[in-house]
Amino acid sequence: MTLLEITALVAIGGVAGFINVLSAGGSMLTLPMLMFLGLPAQVANGTNRVAITLQSVMAVGSFFRGGQSNLAVSWRLSIPAVVGSLIGAWTATWIPRTIFEWVLILAMIGASLFLLLPQPKLDTRPLAPDRLGPVEYFALLLIGLYGGFIQVGVGALFVVVLYRMLKIDLPQVNVIKVFIVLVYTIPALAIFAFKGQVLWATGLILAAGNVVGALLAVKVNMGPKGAQWIRWLTLIMVAAILGRLIWY
Repeated sequence: MTLLEITALVAIGGVAGFINVLSAGGSMLTLPMLMFLGLPAQVANGTNRVAITLQSVMAVGSFFRGGQSNLAVSWRLSIPAVVGSLIGAWTATWIPRTIFEWVLILAMIGASLFLLLPQPKLDTRPLAPDRLGPVEYFALLLIGLYGGFIQVGVGALFVVVLYRMLKIDLPQVNVIKVFIVLVYTIPALAIFAFKGQVLWATGLILAAGNVVGALLAVKVNMGPKGAQWIRWLTLIMVAAILGRLIWY
């Protein structure tokens, strides 16, 4: 890997880490970037989990030190997400490359369309364990399944469940989201590693950028108005990457 490629990987990782904590869509940047550097789709998918894991560790730790956590809820929602993640990751390790690439393109388009939708203004309230039921647990199972498989745009699904369904404010959505992502990404990463689909050195280079971006995002954790420019930044970058992927 050349110095230019390393620099580009760290830079895109920084942007992705920032986006992943505050909004959604960071993997729409990092996963194609790894593929553009020559990694097979499945290896890129596994290697991307190294950065996601480390950025989540840093974000969760920073939120916790800042007194922003909801462990009672986060642990409960993590359990079905882990189950789904194991199934999704195992499926991703054997799916043909061509199919995976088209799933990636469709996932990026779908996540981009979701980011274009305006966020409704809701009367939010704190989330307690007694507000969780079978519907919410099943939704987290599906999110874990999707996240274990590809991860792209998974933050948008958290917004649907935590903000739109359970009506908790977006800063708290971010806190719970990064915790659940950390918990379900670790077993998913283990599956990819067991299958030999992780390039650790490349993943750690990407993670260096992700961690810096995630730490910065924790300091500016914001509500819907402040996050609007992040969505537009993501969409502009994703549009360019989609064009490249289609003709990849």
